[in-house]
Amino acid sequence: MLMTNLETVPGRPIVKHIGLVQGSTVRAKHVGRDIMAGLKNIVGGELRGYTELLNDARQEAVTRMLDEAQQRGANAVVNVRFSTSSVTAGASELYCYGTAVVVE
Repeated sequence: MLMTNLETVPGRPIVKHIGLVQGSTVRAKHVGRDIMAGLKNIVGGELRGYTELLNDARQEAVTRMLDEAQQRGANAVVNVRFSTSSVTAGASELYCYGTAVVVE
């Protein structure tokens, strides 16, 4: 499955437009990560626990979007975008969406 943030796949004409596909996941913070993040705020640096959490959430959302595209008969997703939103205190949604297409 091809995936790009461009509106087309270079060198591969779009032969069928299927429509919007999406994937999302809602993740909550972990108390242990909060404690470590608080300590890291004192000395500075990357908050690795949160980086891992975001990477896992992003991968899950992408996988769900690509699964939907495949189920609908696509072989590519173009114009892929990500969005985040706060669902409740301590929990956020990571949302991935794009346009499912068939390319040659």
